[in-house]
Order: sequence, then C-alpha cells, then structure tokens
Amino acid sequence: MKNDEIRTLSVEALRQQIVNEQQTLQRLKFAHAVTPIENPMRIRATRKLIARLHTELTVKEKPTTK
Repeated sequence: MKNDEIRTLSVEALRQQIVNEQQTLQRLKFAHAVTPIENPMRIRATRKLIARLHTELTVKEKPTTK
C-alpha cells in the first residue's frame, strides 16, 4: 500500500486496515517460527506498513490549530 493510498483512507478505514495488517503480521511470525518462510522481508514490510498507518491515523485524529 502506497502512501497516497493511505492518505485517502478515512479514520475508520485506517483502524480496520491496522487490525488486518496486525493479524497478517501475527500469521507471518507464526509461520516463520514453525518453518522459515520464503521471503522473511515480508515481516519487516508489514511492520513498516503498520507504522505508516498509525502515523496517518495520528495525523488525522490530531486537532489542527493554526
């Protein structure tokens, strides 16, 4: 998911996407612990995506004062 796509999501959609990605990360970690997965960089990419989603959620929830 690219940053432009993340910015277009609503607050509720961001929350739902975070939950989905956290579940994906949990499954990836479990699969990797049992048997090494083919591309372990997917774990890192998923963690970074969750961080970007959290950042955008914080920006949208923060009240703007100018």
